[in-house]
Amino acid sequence: MSKTRVTVWNENVHERQHAHIAEIYPKGLHETIAEGLRESSEIEARTATLEQPEHGLTDAVLAETDVLTWWGHAAHAQVEDKIVDRVQKRVLEGMGLIVLHSGHYAKIFKRLLGTTCSLTWREAGEKERLWVCNPAHPIARGIDRSFEIPHEEMYGEPFAIPNPDEVVFLSWVRRRRGLPFRLHLDAGCGKNLLLPSRPRELSDLSPEGGGQVIRNAVLWARPSGAWIGLLLEYSLR
Repeated sequence: MSKTRVTVWNENVHERQHAHIAEIYPKGLHETIAEGLRESSEIEARTATLEQPEHGLTDAVLAETDVLTWWGHAAHAQVEDKIVDRVQKRVLEGMGLIVLHSGHYAKIFKRLLGTTCSLTWREAGEKERLWVCNPAHPIARGIDRSFEIPHEEMYGEPFAIPNPDEVVFLSWVRRRRGLPFRLHLDAGCGKNLLLPSRPRELSDLSPEGGGQVIRNAVLWARPSGAWIGLLLEYSLR
């Protein structure tokens, strides 16, 4: 079987504007994510960023992409509508899409889900625990019953998205008074997955954390002859 071709897209804003972020990701967050994906012998990863011509997402690049990962936070409005149209077209043709971090407000995310994608948010700054509630799902392969993110922001319900078909993970934060937040959701026809996330700094690509989940998601989202759109947000802290 040929390798899954992944394009890792990143707005690449924080790394260029904040020295402490650049110290964590000297090659950019996109390269950190790509390097984690390349740990799988089944994945071939390339990168693209906002400041490149056509945001690095030319027709040729997307035609050679099986799964696109999208990291956005501060520059959603700077993404050109014609690029959103182009990505949407490829998703409807079968390309997988994984939307990371604050991508719940990304143009492509809102376009595909057809809602505001708003949610409850605040700086919690404490430990978050993620529970596997659907261990049979391919996204959860190799993940223990739970894992923790030591210092995290908080996302919470209500989350304005269509009702999901499946919930794979639930998130728990103490200051949310124990109320769960839905993570890793099958959110539509074919293979649609939405993984809401909350990080300010992404760095954990360890097997027991976000890196394994994203590798699993990429392999699950690759085209298989059916309509596939993977919508995913996930923390790599």
